Amino acid sequence: MSYLTSHNLAALLCLGFALALAGCASAPQPIKTPETYLKEGDAFYANRNYEDAIAEWKRVKESYASPELTIMAELKIADAQYDNGNYIEAAASYEEFRKLHPANEKADYALYRLGLCNYNQITGIDTDQTPVKNAVTLFESFLRLYPKSSYASEVQDKLDVCRMKQVQYEIYVGRFYLRNGNYQSAIKRLEEALATFPKSPFHDETLFYLGEAYLRAGNREKGRGAFTRLFSEFRTSKYVEKARSVMDSYY
Repeated sequence: MSYLTSHNLAALLCLGFALALAGCASAPQPIKTPETYLKEGDAFYANRNYEDAIAEWKRVKESYASPELTIMAELKIADAQYDNGNYIEAAASYEEFRKLHPANEKADYALYRLGLCNYNQITGIDTDQTPVKNAVTLFESFLRLYPKSSYASEVQDKLDVCRMKQVQYEIYVGRFYLRNGNYQSAIKRLEEALATFPKSPFHDETLFYLGEAYLRAGNREKGRGAFTRLFSEFRTSKYVEKARSVMDSYY
């Protein structure tokens, strides 16, 4: 009888322990608020755990707690993508932010960063120039829309860099045509560079190759005209002596 009692007691204890475990397992977990997700995302971001930060901020968006929190989360996600070097994703996020919130106080910031997403993808002059073209378009748009923005000065500086890269690319292509004997294409490209970028600091180089292209094409008058302008406007340029040497072989 005592054996049965002890056995039953052990069974009851095991059952009670099992029920206690089950109760612990099924205990409701505290529900996180959107504000908590936002703060946790901020902590991940501060430690450069960008993917985890994005995951937390996406939860804020999905909560639909308030328009203010949603806007904050959208911009934070774009910033994390940008800082993680995912410029294509970041560009899409900034562009979507601008479409959804065109009158938001951060709209200028979103356009500024959108331009930087393209600017940061610029490589050499012998590669795809789409990022340069896109950056120019976006930076020009920024200066038209937000001329008094605190970002305007930096945007102007980067726009100037992009335009110089565009000139260098035009010269690069012009030289390519010149080397390959396609003189008319070289002339067209170099003339367009002079007209499109009147304030270019590379006009001495452009004029030199333009003069050479005209001479090789058999147009001595225009060749002399390009070199004369080079001599007049860029007296200290390294291309002056090169131009004199080329002229000596034609005159």
